[in-house]
Amino acid sequence: MPRWKELPAELPPPARQLIVRLRGLKDRSGLGSRQLAARTGYSAKSWQRYLNGRFLPPQEAVAALCRACGEDPVRLLALHEIAAERWREGRQPAVPDAESLPAPSVEVSGERQPYGRHLRTALTAAAVVTVLSTSAALLLAVRLTEARTQLAHQRDATVATAPATVSETLVPVIYTCRLERDDGRWHAGLSPTAEVLLSNTQVGLEVAEAQCLLRRAGTVPGDIDGVFGPKTRRAVEHMQKRNGLIVNGVIDPPTWKALREADPT
Repeated sequence: MPRWKELPAELPPPARQLIVRLRGLKDRSGLGSRQLAARTGYSAKSWQRYLNGRFLPPQEAVAALCRACGEDPVRLLALHEIAAERWREGRQPAVPDAESLPAPSVEVSGERQPYGRHLRTALTAAAVVTVLSTSAALLLAVRLTEARTQLAHQRDATVATAPATVSETLVPVIYTCRLERDDGRWHAGLSPTAEVLLSNTQVGLEVAEAQCLLRRAGTVPGDIDGVFGPKTRRAVEHMQKRNGLIVNGVIDPPTWKALREADPT
């Protein structure tokens, strides 16, 4: 078994967890670097950089490693989603500083007026709004693309749970809820979890399970598509408020407990 180098200290925790799990997959598979490169289409040097924490592996590389090792990629792809977000947050371009912008002046009747500071503030605010709006639009586009890619991998892997139906929607997967009650707890047949944290923009079977339980409890999360979007967040907040929980729009262990045990309304 190879002796792995220590991961960089500044590596975000989700990225560190992802790389450790990828290392474990490679170790259990017994594949050498050249064999791994041949089976995944990514070079041995690329895998060395990925598994040493120098670069975050692409989503396609994670799926390829899972296929090469005979592992279901769904959970690692969901973890990659969180790791990619934290990775991007640590590399956001700095917002222009107000002091770095030139201070315009207004001249009336040949005299310089003291309005430069106000105009400079207005221009700075406009620049900040433009940067943030562009960043938000790009992030949304990236997340939608990643969601479609992950769901396509799930369909190709023929996961036994959650049969998919192709439609004209942006994310063409709809899951089927198979609600059953076992020992006083409700299950939808997609994921048994009661601890995984789910929040806005996450995707996967755990999200679809939560959507089924939200619908059963009387809230409306939208389509059961495995994508944590605005409708799902509003449904979570409504359910948390109704059950006296902290209203944060995040499916945490107390919210899972309420969903598993709630009576239909």
